[in-house]
Amino acid sequence: MRQSQKIECKFDHFNAHICEQMMVRSAASGENTNKNGISFKQLVLDENNLNRAYKRVKENKGGAGIDGMTVYDLFDYIRKNKEALLKSLSDSTYKPSPVKRVEIPKPNGTMRKLGIPTVFDRVVQQAVAQVMSPIFEKIFSNNSFGFRPNRSAHDAVKQVVSFYKQGYHVVIDLDLKSYFDTVNHDLLIKFIKQYTDDEWLLNLIRKFLTSGVMDGKLFQEMEKGTPQGGNLSPLLANIYLNELDKLLTTRGHKFVRYADDCNIYVKSKRAGRRVLNSISRFLESGLKLTLNQEKTKITVPTKSKFLGFSLGFTNKGVCLRPSYQAEKRVKQSLRKLTKRNRGRKLEVILKEIRQKMVGWLNYYGIGAMKDFIRKLDSWLRARIRQYIWKSWKRPKAKYRKLVKLGVTRRQAFICANSSKGYWRTAHSSVVQHALSKKKLESFGLIDMTKRLQSLQNA
Repeated sequence: MRQSQKIECKFDHFNAHICEQMMVRSAASGENTNKNGISFKQLVLDENNLNRAYKRVKENKGGAGIDGMTVYDLFDYIRKNKEALLKSLSDSTYKPSPVKRVEIPKPNGTMRKLGIPTVFDRVVQQAVAQVMSPIFEKIFSNNSFGFRPNRSAHDAVKQVVSFYKQGYHVVIDLDLKSYFDTVNHDLLIKFIKQYTDDEWLLNLIRKFLTSGVMDGKLFQEMEKGTPQGGNLSPLLANIYLNELDKLLTTRGHKFVRYADDCNIYVKSKRAGRRVLNSISRFLESGLKLTLNQEKTKITVPTKSKFLGFSLGFTNKGVCLRPSYQAEKRVKQSLRKLTKRNRGRKLEVILKEIRQKMVGWLNYYGIGAMKDFIRKLDSWLRARIRQYIWKSWKRPKAKYRKLVKLGVTRRQAFICANSSKGYWRTAHSSVVQHALSKKKLESFGLIDMTKRLQSLQNA
């Protein structure tokens, strides 16, 4: 057994179920401590909890923070500095490093700002999240689905279908402007204090919130926001918007929230306008958040999208389907992968397509899209035939390849010397016969129609 495994294994003594029982605190009771007198410090710094956090961070990998340390350097760093690190956490002298500013492209072409903590800060955040999560899971709304255990985007969109079937045919699509960057720190701490007033925990959370951002060589203070990229940020974001959930629940509204994506369902546009005005005031005054007025709208679920899905209809009634934007984006992605001037080997192209489409179908496979996938399959086969045809280059090579694939010499000669463009030739009967569906699948091309059928029959 490797030394790292020995060190990890010796922590495995703490029972997670007992841990959860000890962490539960009644907000109504006004208690200042957890059950059995166990403090958050003891729970967070418990060796088993820290070990679980270390494993989770290592499994998730992710990029380095501002110190350049990777997850592969983490074990040696902790082994050499374990006592000092634990002491600094225990006596509250621990100071998180600023997060590293990273930008990644969003599907709509804009950039999403992430704040990447150092790998050790991620371990500490994960350890805190593991302790806090069981407490807040007990008070979170059943209509909140994002970043929560045993809940998914699929659960959220299925709830949308359920509301529609109940007669809620109008949706208020809320768009919060730069939500993660505008969370008010004082309000967030206040909301956490409703369920625990453990000063050690609250102090540690505030340190993470105010650690700052390194954007290149420029340091920026953080007066508000909880940057996306940290292990604790999703939980804190849910705690903050749980106040919105509570208000909507108290007023009897039908809603679905996934992180900062929130849709409220009503029965008329008139009711929608009334609810939107009321909720806007609460968000601005109660949570100090701003709605994006251009993107927030009152519409119908068949014309809007939520988590990549829209509602449609079949002979069985209302159903989920991929949004038009999702369909357009996946076709654009496949178009880029099959550009005829990429100069990549065919097996590489087909592997990239498979990786892309397996993930896409796994997510959107719950939707009604047989016709779309059938057409996409046919179009993709033509793109691959075009790619192969161009790769054969010279007429002699084309002739030889066609004959080898079972085309008569006369047909092969005519086709190989044709002046038609690549795309037209890819649709010719000769090339379609030579590079049949079965032949392309033998090369490794995914059969999306068959894959979808398998998913929907499972």
